[in-house]
Amino acid sequence: MYPPEMVKPMKEDLTAVGFNELLNADTVDEAIQNNKGTLLLVVNSVCGCAAGNMRPGVKLSLKGEYTPDQLATVFAGVDGEAVAQARKYFLPYPPSSPSIALFKDGKLVHFLERHHIEGGTAEMIANNLAAAYKEFS
Repeated sequence: MYPPEMVKPMKEDLTAVGFNELLNADTVDEAIQNNKGTLLLVVNSVCGCAAGNMRPGVKLSLKGEYTPDQLATVFAGVDGEAVAQARKYFLPYPPSSPSIALFKDGKLVHFLERHHIEGGTAEMIANNLAAAYKEFS
């Protein structure tokens, strides 16, 4: 587990733009199962690809014409229970941090794994997500 003071700015990078922090299994279940419309769920991380590609790409994706109805995040290595519960909804994808999931009415419809994130730019991630938002809006 990472010290709270270390991950605070990384969490705030997303919460400052409207992401709701999910801190336990119940909040994850509630966010996914009770969502009508689209939900973007980001598994945040301390890794460099989260800072350099994922978080900037996610934030950039929210500036387009189509955006998710709800935004939520869990933090790998910190919110263990919430991350484990979220990963149940990501199946058949293996655990991946960071990762980005788009749900429509509680069903997983789009997923970016770490290998998609670390090999891309923020713009590529934003464009990928923007296309998914449009497709599932």
